Amino acid sequence: MSSKVRVRFAPSPTGPLHIGGVRTALYNYLFAKKHGGDFVLRIEDTDQNRYVEGAEDYIKDALDWCGIPYDEGPGKEKGFGPYRQSERKDKYREFAENLIASGNAYYAFDTSDELDAHRKDHEAKGKTFIYNWHNRQKLKNSLSLSEAEVQKKIEAEEDYVIRFKSPQDETLHLKDVIRGDMEIDTNILDDKVLFKSDGMPTYHLANIVDDHLMEITHVIRGEEWLPSLALHYMLYRAFGWKAPEFAHLPLILKPQGKGKLSKRDGEKMGFPVFPLEWKDPNSGEISAGYKEEGYFPEAVVNMLAFLGWNPGTEEEFFELEELVKAFELQRVHKGGAKFDPEKTKWFQQHYIQLADNDFLADEFEKHLAEKELKAEKKYISEVVALIKERVVFVEDFWDQGYFFFIAPTSFDPKDSKKAWKEDTSDLMKELSEFLKSVDNFQAAHLQETVKSWIKSKEIGFGKVMMPLRIALVGALQGPDLYKIAEFIGKEESLKRIQNAIETLK
Repeated sequence: MSSKVRVRFAPSPTGPLHIGGVRTALYNYLFAKKHGGDFVLRIEDTDQNRYVEGAEDYIKDALDWCGIPYDEGPGKEKGFGPYRQSERKDKYREFAENLIASGNAYYAFDTSDELDAHRKDHEAKGKTFIYNWHNRQKLKNSLSLSEAEVQKKIEAEEDYVIRFKSPQDETLHLKDVIRGDMEIDTNILDDKVLFKSDGMPTYHLANIVDDHLMEITHVIRGEEWLPSLALHYMLYRAFGWKAPEFAHLPLILKPQGKGKLSKRDGEKMGFPVFPLEWKDPNSGEISAGYKEEGYFPEAVVNMLAFLGWNPGTEEEFFELEELVKAFELQRVHKGGAKFDPEKTKWFQQHYIQLADNDFLADEFEKHLAEKELKAEKKYISEVVALIKERVVFVEDFWDQGYFFFIAPTSFDPKDSKKAWKEDTSDLMKELSEFLKSVDNFQAAHLQETVKSWIKSKEIGFGKVMMPLRIALVGALQGPDLYKIAEFIGKEESLKRIQNAIETLK
């Protein structure tokens, strides 16, 4: 096996890539890059009945959007392909037959009905049916049948599977980078099917063979595969191959902390569980994606990194290169990580504050175009800089700053009642006349002159500033009022004051 670190992310194209899968890919990527290794994408599509059109492209697009592209895989051939298991199926039968020849596997001719009858019989007696050492000699397989009988069945093209022959009375000593040492009694293991009657391998055989042929040094995968570790270890031993190091990642749990995070949880609580939007090709159902919901990939990656890992410091914000340097498998938690939708927004808010104003202006300009509004790029960028601390997503710029682009068409009833009294219209008329005489509409100058005017009237600042904000914004919200007046300009400010006077009276 290669001394160079090689890891693989091996999803099945059965639908959109869940963020749990993205986290697995991320941890593989970080580990590979930290050790100068290769990150391989392998598509495990042996189960053709569950194959979903478009799922493979979705997986690749999702990895690209997250900024964790694979070094090697479909479309990036590096001498270890093909990288789709369906294109490698001719390789697996040979290895399955080798296991039979070495006495580590056998042909099993039991039909589904026969096995189902055995299960029901065991259940009636309060037992659990397990196909292994204690009953395999009583069942229909090449261990209980004569060589001639086996050959006759094969020549007659009877359906059969190939099962692994689990050893009896042995204690396996297994090691996991995250979970430490484990012991497994082989007497409780069943004889797993390695090769199906349809001529396709099961995951267990295919992934072992592929990992060996692709020289994978470390298998970093979800904890749902932990029960299969014993079988995979025994398969490596049966083939006489050196096994890679294994690391099983904890589950991502529901926000309540009980059970694995699911698509339904996201739909119920209003957050995505997929990196990109997905449209089911059969039902037409659309599932939300982080990209389309307005999240930055940096925020999603940073959030996922902390779902089950920590750097051992108080630092929570990491660029990808910093994550590579800090990441260690030994610091991955054993227990499940509770998903927190609000924490994801917290990361998003951080990264939108760091984003370049011109970049944000470009993104926000798309939202303005949808509303058939236009403005100079420089103006949009200045607005973005003024209100970005108030937003989480690019679309929030509209909610927080619509008044920079259009005059209010209505006034918040509650705020208006609070700010607009019987004498307010007369006071606003006086302010409007005063502002007509002000030539310099820069915020600092406006603040100085308006404050002096209010003092000269010997009235409270609230009597003027609150209704002025209502006039310019339509509600008691927004950034510095003088900045708003500067941005929209003298003519527009006076027009809005007049509109408020006429509307609110």
